[in-house]
Amino acid sequence: MKGAGGTSGGIGHFFLGITMMCVGFYLLLNSIVITSSFGAGTRLYHVSAYGMNYGITGGTIMFPFIFGVGFIFFNSKNIIGWILTLGSIAALIFGVIASIHFSFTTMSAFDLIVILVLSMGGTGLFLRSLKDTEEEE
Repeated sequence: MKGAGGTSGGIGHFFLGITMMCVGFYLLLNSIVITSSFGAGTRLYHVSAYGMNYGITGGTIMFPFIFGVGFIFFNSKNIIGWILTLGSIAALIFGVIASIHFSFTTMSAFDLIVILVLSMGGTGLFLRSLKDTEEEE
């Protein structure tokens, strides 16, 4: 009878490893706090030119978007309208993603050790269950 992944590795190791891995990574991802500094007047991009600092906000990015949509509705084959519209959407998405900040919640050293042992120990057991053990014996 074949074990996990069609190998002779243990099915028990597979389920124990996958359970430990899921619990560990759930606890790890649950302890991460995500905040964003994105807002109407928040600068998404900073441009320095001629000794001056310019900030490009989310509202500023919407001006080319509005003109691009207008060009597209006037003539759907207008390449400038498509470039303005798609470029504005891409800049807005990248700006929002760039403004995200990740941080850990306050936790004890024991909590962090438990999370790491569950995550990495489960990954090790899971990968060991996929390895063929008949070749080694």
